[in-house]
Amino acid sequence: MKALRKILDNIKPHVQPGGKFAKFHSTFDAFETFLFVPNTVTHKGSHIRDAIDLKRTMSVVVMALIPALLFGMYNVGYQHFLAIGEQATFWQTFFFGFWKVLPIVVVSYVSGLGVEFIFAQIRHHEVNEGFLVSGMLIPLVMPADVPLWMVAVATIFAVIIGKEVFGGTGMNILNPALLARAFLFFAYPQSMSGDKVWVSIGQGHVVDGFSGATPLGEALVGNIAGMHEKWSFMDMFLGFIPGSVGETSTLAILLGALLLLATGIGSWRIMLSVVLGGLTMGYIFNAFAGVFPQNAYLQLSPFEHLVLGGFAFGAIFMATDPVTAAQTNRGKWIYGFLIGVMAILIRVANPAYPEGMMLAILLLNVFAPLIDHYVVEGNISRREKRARLAGNNQ
Repeated sequence: MKALRKILDNIKPHVQPGGKFAKFHSTFDAFETFLFVPNTVTHKGSHIRDAIDLKRTMSVVVMALIPALLFGMYNVGYQHFLAIGEQATFWQTFFFGFWKVLPIVVVSYVSGLGVEFIFAQIRHHEVNEGFLVSGMLIPLVMPADVPLWMVAVATIFAVIIGKEVFGGTGMNILNPALLARAFLFFAYPQSMSGDKVWVSIGQGHVVDGFSGATPLGEALVGNIAGMHEKWSFMDMFLGFIPGSVGETSTLAILLGALLLLATGIGSWRIMLSVVLGGLTMGYIFNAFAGVFPQNAYLQLSPFEHLVLGGFAFGAIFMATDPVTAAQTNRGKWIYGFLIGVMAILIRVANPAYPEGMMLAILLLNVFAPLIDHYVVEGNISRREKRARLAGNNQ
């Protein structure tokens, strides 16, 4: 590490203001601070010193995503060999998925960071670390066989329209990873919906009777009994079902949630309220299952809603985004509960959008500032009322 530090120290004077390559200062600073903790110190005024910073926060979230990523790689291979009717060892299964998912991760980071570097150079700002997480989230919400050029286009769109036009990291009002998925969902629906996009077939031939439909896809056509014959609740919880790369395993997602909660980075209020909102709406719809038998989604158990589609992944990693979520404690409860309600409402009331979680989070991202505004106004109003009562009692 000393040799690497020496190399950077030799380069640094040339990229400082007045140096030969000063225009590349932002790019150099991004690489230096990625490799080494910044050595900048305070010079005047009062400051709060803390062991956590944005880089460490983003690094912890990326680590929390690793279980979902690794299981997603395995499940891509598992679904492939299941589709073609062949037996494979654990490592054959894993490495098939690894080589399918790795290019998506690489394209996501290269295209997204490329845009980040360009905007940093134009603005003469430091490169922010926010895309460390978005660059990992985007591959995890994609089908395994999504064309790589689509990943690049969606990532560039999400970074520019979802973040940079608002001023960069910390200023965006929409979750960039979800915006990338939404862009592909509406621009290229043939690659983001249907029965054929969730299982990577590769060079094999599909065995007779294999459809590639997700459990939500089976429910969409009213085949609830067939869904339960194919997958038990434990299969759905563990993640051995077709779906996006990182969204299938609720167990792996919960492992990541434990890390986020233990480090205080993820909001337990949002996570819990999203689950409560989803369960509440699920039970309400169950009560109307006999009234509208043509909608099979009404028959799904509320707990099945929690482990299907992107509900768990969205509740843990998307809804808790500290930039786009509500900031007040009471606002977090309202924000999360409404996400859970809207996710199930969209999934059941409009089966054309079974991934209601994506739309629910994006919708509440827009309303999060309004929720906080009314929470703050309510707090001010109550304090003023208490002050007036205290004054009258004196």
